Amino acid sequence: MIDTYDMKRVIAKNMTELRLAKGMTQLQVAEKLNYSDKAVSKWERAESIPDICILKEIADLYGVTLDYLVNEKHSKIVTDLQVDEGVRKRKQIDIMSLSVALVWFVATLIFVVLDLTTNIMYSHMLPFVYAVPVSAVVWLVFNSVWFNKRTNYIIISILVWSTLFALYITFRMFSIDIKMLFLLGIPGQLIILMWSMLGKRK
Repeated sequence: MIDTYDMKRVIAKNMTELRLAKGMTQLQVAEKLNYSDKAVSKWERAESIPDICILKEIADLYGVTLDYLVNEKHSKIVTDLQVDEGVRKRKQIDIMSLSVALVWFVATLIFVVLDLTTNIMYSHMLPFVYAVPVSAVVWLVFNSVWFNKRTNYIIISILVWSTLFALYITFRMFSIDIKMLFLLGIPGQLIILMWSMLGKRK
C-alpha cells in the first residue's frame, strides 16, 4: 500500500511532467484552477496534496484520468501529450491569425468601395484605422480562451488607445479637433495597470 509521502511524490511528479508537456507555467495553471501559484508550487514540490475535487480539475485540465495522476508509470502518454499539444497550439495560432487577417481583408474591401464611391478626404482610410481596435478585440477573445491571460493587459491597452485614435481621426474628418479625447486613455491605462497588479497578487 502506497504511503502518504509516496503519494505526494507521485502526484507532484505527474503534475510537473504534465504541466511542462502542456507548455504551461505554474501561474497559468493556478489561474485555470482559481488557486495561487504558491499552492501549485507546493503541490509540485510534494509538500501537500490537492483535495479530490481539485485533482479532478487538474486531470481535466491536462486531459488525463484521475488514475493517471496517482500512478507512476506512463511516460509514453506524456510524450503523446507533448506531440498533441504542439499540434493543437499551432492550429490555435493559425485560427487566430486567419481571424485577424479576415478583419484586414474586410477593411481592405471597405477601403476599395469607399475610395470608388466617396469624395470625402481621407474617409476611405477609416477602415484601416478601425481595423486596429477590431483586430485587438479578436486577439483578446482568442488569447482569453487559448493563450496566456497575462497578455490580456497589453492587448486591452492597445484596444483602448487605438479606439481613442480611431475616434479622434473620425472627428477630425468633420473638422472637430478633440485632442482632449486622449486624456481618457490616462485613467483607462491606470485602471488596466491596477487590474494587472491585482491579478499578480491573486
